[in-house]
Amino acid sequence: METKERIIGASKELFFRLGIRSVTMDDIANHLGMSKKTLYQHFIDKDQLVDTLVDSEISCMQTEIHSCCVEASNAVEEVLLSMEMSNRHFSNLNPMVLFDLHKFHFGSFQKFLHHKNTFLHEIIRNNIRRGIEEGLYRKDINSEILSRLRLDMLLMPFNMEAFPPAQFNLTDVSNAMTENFLYGLSTEKGFSLIESYKQRKKQHDQ
Repeated sequence: METKERIIGASKELFFRLGIRSVTMDDIANHLGMSKKTLYQHFIDKDQLVDTLVDSEISCMQTEIHSCCVEASNAVEEVLLSMEMSNRHFSNLNPMVLFDLHKFHFGSFQKFLHHKNTFLHEIIRNNIRRGIEEGLYRKDINSEILSRLRLDMLLMPFNMEAFPPAQFNLTDVSNAMTENFLYGLSTEKGFSLIESYKQRKKQHDQ
C-alpha cells in the first residue's frame, strides 16, 4: 500500500473511533510508526488530510449506493441493502465526527452537504418513485416532500442531544428510523415484503 493510502486509512480509523478534533497529526504519525515529516510530505496540514478523506468516503459511498440500486430487485430491497451498507460504515463511527467536521473543517462539511443534498436526494426520490411504480409504496405520497424528510432524518442519529451516545447506539437509531420510514411509505404488498425480508435476515443471523 502506498504511503498516502496508509495515512488516509489510519486517519479514518482514528477519526471514526475518537472524533476528528481529538486526533492530532502527531497521533496519526505515531499510529503509523512514521515521522511527522513524512506525514507532511503528503498532506500540508490536518485540514487537507480531512478533506482528502471526505472525498474518498463520498466516492466510496456513492459507488456502494449505486450497487445497492442495481442489485436490488425492488425498491424495498434497495432500501434494506442501503441500510446494511450504512450499518457497515456506522459500526465503528463516533457521532462526534459530523459535529467536528461541521465546526472545524467547514469546507469539507460543505462537500458532505452537497453529496447529501444532490446525490442522496436523487437516490431517495428515485427509490420512492420506483416503489410507487412497483405497487410497494402508496400512490398518494408526495415523492419530493418525503425525499426531503428522509434527507433530514439521515442526520438525526448524529444529534447527540436527542440521542446521547452513552444511551443510544448510532446504528440502532439509524435502523429504527429507516424501518419506520419504510413502513410509512408501504402498501400492504410492500409491508408484507418488508416482513419477509426481515424474517429471512433473522433466520440467516441465527
